Amino acid sequence: MTQIDPSNPLAKKRARVEPPKPGTPAYKRMARRKAVRMGLNPSSGDEAVQMLQDRGFDVVSDRVSALDTTAAAANAAAKSASNLPAKTSGSSIVTTEPDGISAPPAGMISEKERREEIAKIQKGIAKRRQRKFILIAMRLMFFVALPTFLTGNYFYNHATEMYEIETQMVIQKADGGSGGGGLGGLLAGTGLANSEDSTIVQGFLNSREAMLKLNEELGFISHFQQEFIDDIQRLPADATLEDAYKKYKKFVKIGFDPTEGVIHMSVVAVDAETGTAFSRALIRLAEERVDKLSAPVREDQMRGAIQSYADAEQNVINAQQMVLDLQQRRGILSADAEISAQMSIIASLEVQLENKRLSLAEINANAQPNTARANALSAEITRLTDRVAELRLKLTGGAGSTISLARISGELRIAETELSMRQVLLQQALTQLETARIEANRQTRYLSLGVTPVAPDVPTRPRKMENTALALVIFMAIYIFISLLVSVFREQLSA
Repeated sequence: MTQIDPSNPLAKKRARVEPPKPGTPAYKRMARRKAVRMGLNPSSGDEAVQMLQDRGFDVVSDRVSALDTTAAAANAAAKSASNLPAKTSGSSIVTTEPDGISAPPAGMISEKERREEIAKIQKGIAKRRQRKFILIAMRLMFFVALPTFLTGNYFYNHATEMYEIETQMVIQKADGGSGGGGLGGLLAGTGLANSEDSTIVQGFLNSREAMLKLNEELGFISHFQQEFIDDIQRLPADATLEDAYKKYKKFVKIGFDPTEGVIHMSVVAVDAETGTAFSRALIRLAEERVDKLSAPVREDQMRGAIQSYADAEQNVINAQQMVLDLQQRRGILSADAEISAQMSIIASLEVQLENKRLSLAEINANAQPNTARANALSAEITRLTDRVAELRLKLTGGAGSTISLARISGELRIAETELSMRQVLLQQALTQLETARIEANRQTRYLSLGVTPVAPDVPTRPRKMENTALALVIFMAIYIFISLLVSVFREQLSA
């Protein structure tokens, strides 16, 4: 026996591809696998080799095909069906057919019978496939083709033609968003700046409130209750509010594009003029709602600023009146001027008093002073001293009911300070009022039309081809879904 060099990979590959030799265990295993594949049931490898040799198969070179497997199965069925005993136990007895062809050994079918059995099986398979194909075609015809035909017949022959009017709107600010800072300034030029207002307007146009206002103005419900409209699209005469609202949502489509900030509106009506009137009425209602969105903010800002300015102006008037009352009640226009005048008089009197005292001292310094002159000077000094004391008392503190100039000056200074402060606050309130007016103008929203409603000259609804194709896709999807569901249930029940 030739030894295989383990270090030589070519020798290993050659040894693997060499077929097994007869009598070896590998040869017997190969024979048994082929016999089982042909539908035979050998009990050992030797019996499998014998069965294959009886049927003219080479264990190594011949391959078992699907026809061989089918013929073996048919032969096994024929043998089990016939209950006749075998006439001979040997396989060497050969009979001769009339045409001179040698018959196969006992227990085997001839080549002609084998072909007939295969043809019969193929015909059965073809009949089953044809029957399944017919059933599938009938199901498709009943569940897909017939509903699609009825749908297309409705759209082409019975559906009432209508007109669709397209409109595009955008909500804008008064300032254009140039004054914002930070993230607001970055988003000011995009559709996100007014996305909240646009979403609110979209919700309003899709609401029952808009439908009721449109019905009050132009008779939306009665328009779709006309007799010439087909039964599917016509609104019944005794329709409820919910039925009318469903019809409104079907024929009035409102969409919002957040990337561009554009509101798309599509209105469908039986005639073009009515559809255009519906569109313009909805645009006007949207404008009113936009004005109401910004009106409370503007009114609140202006109301607070105007009230603050009115209060500051009234406080200035009150402070001015207080100063005027003090001037009239005290009889002094300016306390500072009055005090300056009084101090000038006191200073003059003190100069005179000092001169009189010097003169009296000169007289008294003589050896024989003039008594009359000295008495006169003493009297004048006394009068001057009393006058200066009286004037000083009037400045600092009055006697009896007399109010001093110091008190009057303090009262006037306080009142004038209050007046100055109120005037500053009035100026600030005026500045705030102007700022609030500017901000209120910035809060104003405008509804601008990108595409105005223009009625088409030919009906645009229904879209016959598109709707029919969509119906075909929907019915086909429903049929496939139900078929898969039934197949799954059948598999689960049969498991």
